[in-house]
Formats: sequence, C-alpha cells, structure tokens
Amino acid sequence: MSEPAGGPLLRALRVVHRIEDGLIAVLLGSMVVLAGGQILLRNVLTGGAGWVDPLLRILVLWVGLLGAVSASRSGKHIAIDAAVRALPPRARCMARAFTCLFTATVAGLIAVHSARFVAMDYEARVVAFAGVPTWVLELVLPVAFALIALRYLLRAAVHVHTSLRRPTAASCNP
Repeated sequence: MSEPAGGPLLRALRVVHRIEDGLIAVLLGSMVVLAGGQILLRNVLTGGAGWVDPLLRILVLWVGLLGAVSASRSGKHIAIDAAVRALPPRARCMARAFTCLFTATVAGLIAVHSARFVAMDYEARVVAFAGVPTWVLELVLPVAFALIALRYLLRAAVHVHTSLRRPTAASCNP
C-alpha cells in the first residue's frame, strides 16, 4: 500500500497543529482557573497571590499570539480581498502570492526585532515576577512571528506554483 504524496510531512504538520491547539487550550484553561482562584482569594481571604495578575497578563499575550499563529495556519485571518476575487485565476494566484510575501516580510521583521528586544532583556537580567526572567516570558514574540512568517512564505510558494500551472478559481483561495 503506497502512501499519498507528502504523507509523512502532512502527518507531522497535523501533530504540530494538535500541539499548537493543545497549548492554546491549556493556557486558556490555566487563565480561567487562575483568574477564578484569584477572585476567590480576594473575596474570601481579602487578599490574593501577587504573582497571579502579572502572569494572567503574560498568558493573554501568549494566547493571543498563539491564536494568531493558528489563524495563519488555516487562513482564517482578517483579509480584505474583494478586488482579488474579481481577477482571473492566474492573476489571483499571483496577487495572493504577493500579499503572502508581503505578510511574511512584515512578520519576519517583527520576529527579528522582537528577538532583539528579548536579547536586551536577557542581557539586562530583567525579572518579571517571582524570580522569573522577563525574556523567558517574551520568547513567544519572536517565535510566533517567525512561525507566521514561515507559514506565509510557504503559502506564497504554493500560490506561485499554482499560478504556473493551470489555476482554477478555487485553486487560489487563501
């Protein structure tokens, strides 16, 4: 029995997608539990854990960026493409390739500069709370934007490849 083209790669991608989705679910669940616990502690014991509020702010950042990575995976991001829909299939593929390259470039630049930001906090040995270094909490910034850049770069390559063949109206959708 032969495996379809890209079989091992597709399986690996599905595993990565499940890990991303699982991480988002765990972080979101942790936020609910921590916020609920903090409310109980404040109302019952007239005080809460001082580290919970800063951790919740960091978790919001992580969930938001991992959600953006997930949206980039499935093409469910915000897009204004009314004009692109009116183009013939080959031009549509090229227009989508261009916008994907532009998005990959912007996300790549953000990844590079956020990595520089994380490195500065690493060198300065800044501590966020409870002895946790700030740079560890900020690592999601360059990683998430690098993943988004990589996904859009790959998507651009797919659109270019499709435009060189005989594209149909459906083959160049996001």
